[in-house]
Amino acid sequence: MKYIIHILLLGLCIGCGEKKKMDKMEDKNTENVKFMTLDPGHFHAALVQKTMYKEVDSTIHVFAPEGPEVQDFLSKINAYNSREEKPTQWNVETYFGDDYLGQMISRSPGNVMVVAGKNSNKIDYVLEAVKAGLNVYADKPLVIDQEGFEKLMQALKISKEKGVLIYDIMTERFESTTAMQKLLSTLPNVFGELVDGTLEEPAISKESVHHFFKYVSGQPLVRPPWFFDVNEEGDGIVDVTTHLVDLVQWEAFPSEILDSTDISMLSAKRWPTILTNSEFKKVTGLESFPTYLEKDIVDNKLNVFCNGEMIYKIKGKHAKVSVIWNYRAPEGTGDTHYSIMRGTKSNLIIKQGQAEDFKPTLYIEVLDELNFEKGLGNALSNEITELFPGTTADKLSNSIWRINIPDEFKIGHEAHFAQVTQNYLDYLKAGELPKWEIPNMITKYYTTTEAYKMAKGKEN
Repeated sequence: MKYIIHILLLGLCIGCGEKKKMDKMEDKNTENVKFMTLDPGHFHAALVQKTMYKEVDSTIHVFAPEGPEVQDFLSKINAYNSREEKPTQWNVETYFGDDYLGQMISRSPGNVMVVAGKNSNKIDYVLEAVKAGLNVYADKPLVIDQEGFEKLMQALKISKEKGVLIYDIMTERFESTTAMQKLLSTLPNVFGELVDGTLEEPAISKESVHHFFKYVSGQPLVRPPWFFDVNEEGDGIVDVTTHLVDLVQWEAFPSEILDSTDISMLSAKRWPTILTNSEFKKVTGLESFPTYLEKDIVDNKLNVFCNGEMIYKIKGKHAKVSVIWNYRAPEGTGDTHYSIMRGTKSNLIIKQGQAEDFKPTLYIEVLDELNFEKGLGNALSNEITELFPGTTADKLSNSIWRINIPDEFKIGHEAHFAQVTQNYLDYLKAGELPKWEIPNMITKYYTTTEAYKMAKGKEN
């Protein structure tokens, strides 16, 4: 009898403990969100604050070493606060010093660490934050090599134990043509099903072209010199490719839980973009290359290994991802994106060239015309109009259709940060991410680090 009573009491104690734990987790995630921005070395940190959020306290706490990067962040926040249209009302409290990480952890004036800067130490920031019981909202990529991937696995384990959320900022999921491509790929009467593809003609391909010199929030972007050091920023094959690998998973296998065993890397390579001293000066403001970049200087020009390509299988489907960096876009253009999903009934193609006025445009290449037009019409009246009301389709030829998404859904890269942030705030309130998000995050970074390992191995 005593044994039974002891078991009952133990069960009650465990139940009390679990309830306290759950209450603590709920309190942590549903209280007023307070941002702490750590070492904002990338302009994405400021873009998170380009919009106000009702769930977020208007005071943001900034912990950083002194220098031009944090000053650039603060000037952007000031510009958002003082703009004429929809000004923000951020109140900024700062701490400057070499012990900025320790001060953020010990003071903890907020419950969410926002970090966008050097990719080399980002995962170390994430790991220390979750150890301290802080939620993490981080710019991509979280990791740039195998050592970082192992730290990510450790951080995710701790975050689960502590009841906090790690989330990386995947803005490209909110680009309207990409979202439309995903939607159409789920409609058998329009797309059929995703083919297996081949090495030469993958089932899904994504390519993005970026530029070192660009305008952000109406001003020429000044990049920190370390941005051109792959030891700090990471190779292109583990940086921007993070977005594209994420989109492959998100579009081809929506809401499915993926695993690293689903990935088989077939080929990977990297190559440099070469910058002259004058081009480097234009982008950074520096008169000459810093000494830590001497390792990458050939014939007085800087070789930045920012370009990368990988071809791999994911659950038996061939996928190709490539990223290219140029110095500057031609006048009137900007960063561009190309994507194709190959189906049994049609191919879904995003182009952003001169014919599209350098704006992302979705085309459907019809392979099986039987009942296709009827299927597309039904989709426009139902699934499409539900998510993108006002969308129309133009038949350009017997086999090519153009999907016309209303301009109200084409809000631009900078505005996508508010959408991702609101998503994260909703997850904080719920106290959890979608069940597929963390395993697919692991699979994503496994893919990029495996590609990096293969590309580097070919050079040795």
